[in-house]
Amino acid sequence: MPDRTSYAPGTPSWVDIGTDVDAAVPFYTGLFGWTAESLGEEAGGYGFFLHDGKQAAGFGPQQNPGPPVWSTYITVADVDAASEVVTANGGTVVVPPMDVMTAGRMAVCTDPQGAFFSIWQPLDNIGCAVVNEPGAFCWAELNTRDVDGAKAFYAGVFGWSAETHPMPESPIGAYTEFALDGASIGGMLAMPPMVPAEVPSFWLVYFAVDDTDASVARAQELGGTLVMPPTDVPAGRFALLHDPQGGMFAVIRLAEGM
Repeated sequence: MPDRTSYAPGTPSWVDIGTDVDAAVPFYTGLFGWTAESLGEEAGGYGFFLHDGKQAAGFGPQQNPGPPVWSTYITVADVDAASEVVTANGGTVVVPPMDVMTAGRMAVCTDPQGAFFSIWQPLDNIGCAVVNEPGAFCWAELNTRDVDGAKAFYAGVFGWSAETHPMPESPIGAYTEFALDGASIGGMLAMPPMVPAEVPSFWLVYFAVDDTDASVARAQELGGTLVMPPTDVPAGRFALLHDPQGGMFAVIRLAEGM
């Protein structure tokens, strides 16, 4: 269902990046064929990336030290109530609930392992108007240092179930799939051993593409850096990239039926 008009509470529904806007916009529009729409100074320099005229992702000035970060937002029915549930389950509310003009109400949180995520109560804006097709957000994946702890936290906050699939021939060893009411909504894996110890757990954003290898080549032409080369997995063929400012994201050509 590429076009979306709503998201059930507990579903990842929006992604955005805080970055050097003037440098990042040409990269992402050049890579995904997006157009960029700024909401102006009254919105703090925030704007939308549009895919065929539909909201695909957001961008704005960077608010945090270090490299830019793609953030994952999860829809909730009530941000204030959900924030209390986050805290009750051992998470932290970093930015308390606030109104985003008439678009919705949000809060920024971390899970007990330090992975940032945001919660979103939609009003005028549901989030991504298009998903799961080339040029659109298609998957969110938690990289964590405590798989069992993360299972318990996200089950307690969002009601997610989690099924772990052993992958003995893969360096990651196992992959966990999160589901909400039987529908797959995200993934999780143990933090790869080569990741420095000071890197906290994090959510990785995936964008669908027609051709993973061609997208990697285009990203490099635009100044991006290859982190993990194109690799075949059951879900498709993916690669991990840094944009020119250091923001990390993944691209994937989804397998048939995904």
